Amino acid sequence: MSLALDPAAQDLLFREARTANTFSDEPVTEEQVQAIYDLVKYGPTAFNQSPLRIVLVRSEEARERLIPHMAEGNRAKTASAPLVAILAADNEFHEELPALFPHFPQAKDVFFAERPVRERAAGLNAALQAAYFIVGVRAAGLAAGPMTGFDFAGVQKEFLNDDHTPLMIVNIGKPGDDAWFPRSPRLPYDEVVTTV
Repeated sequence: MSLALDPAAQDLLFREARTANTFSDEPVTEEQVQAIYDLVKYGPTAFNQSPLRIVLVRSEEARERLIPHMAEGNRAKTASAPLVAILAADNEFHEELPALFPHFPQAKDVFFAERPVRERAAGLNAALQAAYFIVGVRAAGLAAGPMTGFDFAGVQKEFLNDDHTPLMIVNIGKPGDDAWFPRSPRLPYDEVVTTV
């Protein structure tokens, strides 16, 4: 059975898409990022909570503040990427629920009054949105280099606050020379999917 999505689009988003390790110096524009967000904001989250928050690191000053928090192996690529995005979960997302979930505005207090509950929900749903964001970057014809090799506490202190938990850092741009490592294997269908 074939998929409804055109094979070229399947390749762009998944089969040919790779994590980029080098980037060209072609800039990533604000319009491109806006178009990515305007596409991926429609990805589902529980209660439409939409807890992902994105910090775009554009200035040299901000980049210099970020680089020391990156793992050694991630510093050069983060320093040279045209755009770097810090993806974080907003643990106070529930404040937006009356607007985002208007048919049940009480959800804010009924389900998310306690901070530990919000942190679990925000982490899971912002991670979903981070995946949508990566696919959106690919849909824009750009390469993404998502990384979790960084000092989470340091990035939180430097760029966020106690209400925001960093999830990953994504380098974004057109791929540069030798951008790809060899494709790693994937698990076969019958090792992942079980029918009961």
